[in-house]
Amino acid sequence: MSTDKAKIDNLIKKVEELVAILNDVTSDLRQVTSSLKSLAVQQITQPVAAPPPLSLGQPGTVSGAVAGAPRVAERSKALEDVKALFPEDLENLLSFEEKDDYVIIKPRQFLGSDNFSKIASAVRQAGGEYVSAGKASHFKVPKSRT
Repeated sequence: MSTDKAKIDNLIKKVEELVAILNDVTSDLRQVTSSLKSLAVQQITQPVAAPPPLSLGQPGTVSGAVAGAPRVAERSKALEDVKALFPEDLENLLSFEEKDDYVIIKPRQFLGSDNFSKIASAVRQAGGEYVSAGKASHFKVPKSRT
């Protein structure tokens, strides 16, 4: 009898864990849905114009530079250009990481639908996108557009 009770208690614990996970997923889906709705309204009410591309110069023109490889100054400029897309209050909610062709933007905390919408709009105007990947979800902005 005690073995059955232990099994039932174990199953109850697993069900409670699954319910907690499903609640998190539901919350994330509500946030994404709300953000998508507000983005759709923004696109309908105001057309988005693509920003003009910035010239980073020609690779290989600096002595010692490898043709096609971005210089350190260009890499940090791309990161700073992406950070400049956001007001300070939003920038403080985000972490920025440079990859070869993109700047990856990840939230440091829960953004809420309003902040998520503002960030998504700025990223989209810079030619970027939101990558939905559960806890690894992030925004990415191509460096060539910054």
